[in-house]
Amino acid sequence: MDQTPSKPSCCTPNAPARISLGIAPVAAVAAPFSPKGMVRLEGGPFLMGDEGPETWVADGEGPVRETVLAPFWIDEAAVSNAAFAAFVEATGYTTEAERFGWSFLHFSQLPKAKRKQARQVAGLEWWYAVEKVTWRNPLGGGKDFTKLHREEHPVVHVSWNDAASYAAWAGKRLPTEAEWEYASRGGLAGALYPWGNELHPEGKHRCNIWQGEFPTLDTGADGHAGTAPVRAFRPNGYGLFNTTGNVWEWVADWFDPTYPLRAPRENPKGPTHGERRVMRGGSYLCHASYCNRYRCAARTSNTPDSSTGHIGFRCVAD
Repeated sequence: MDQTPSKPSCCTPNAPARISLGIAPVAAVAAPFSPKGMVRLEGGPFLMGDEGPETWVADGEGPVRETVLAPFWIDEAAVSNAAFAAFVEATGYTTEAERFGWSFLHFSQLPKAKRKQARQVAGLEWWYAVEKVTWRNPLGGGKDFTKLHREEHPVVHVSWNDAASYAAWAGKRLPTEAEWEYASRGGLAGALYPWGNELHPEGKHRCNIWQGEFPTLDTGADGHAGTAPVRAFRPNGYGLFNTTGNVWEWVADWFDPTYPLRAPRENPKGPTHGERRVMRGGSYLCHASYCNRYRCAARTSNTPDSSTGHIGFRCVAD
């Protein structure tokens, strides 16, 4: 995981995979699949993508196209620290951030005294590569997630490889990008957000994003500065929590902004190869002045060995 971004993309540090460590071995005994905490979705046709003025054309959000999916199960919320801890305890898995010895942390979560000891990311100066920051210690400083009372917050500082390993152990898999968007929309056709087209319907916050002036001041007006519990805010029409905001979510697909132009109509699975994996949903660091990718159709990407304090995941099953 190199610390030099290839080009600025949203509020995510891009770390080209030049010295990938590969996936750490996982114990052969996997947890039995359980639909507990999951929702079964019927699939069928839906309108995927967007072409409105809010879209990022270079990301390949469009065109709007009818996509048809088979039924599937999906986690109603992102994988929590407590759930990931159970995986690690059962398998002895070591995340890539732990093996690299560092992960990306936004400067708002890093005390000024420690910024001199960290490595600032060129071009995205609000990000630092911080030693000893891991999923267990999401803010560094020796405080693990239990001392921070974040058992039910989404696990972060996990790479795509880490997420895929957890999913396999749980008898699940990462969602395809099409499955993720279908689920995020909650049954609404063409809406910007899982609840409709207004960001703050009736003046109420419906997701955890940045309020104030990015990147220097987050007022936490939505009740959270940093991550929120995985079941914070009202669920969408399918009963799913935080499919926009809170943390970016890894999906299975390789990233190619031209893929939507040639994607098959039924059960698209993304390109067969690539260098970066798709992420969906936006995060608590998204703000309209810099990144409005907290919309159902928005997409971005990162290398599969990268980890940050605002990327997590949820799983699906056939």
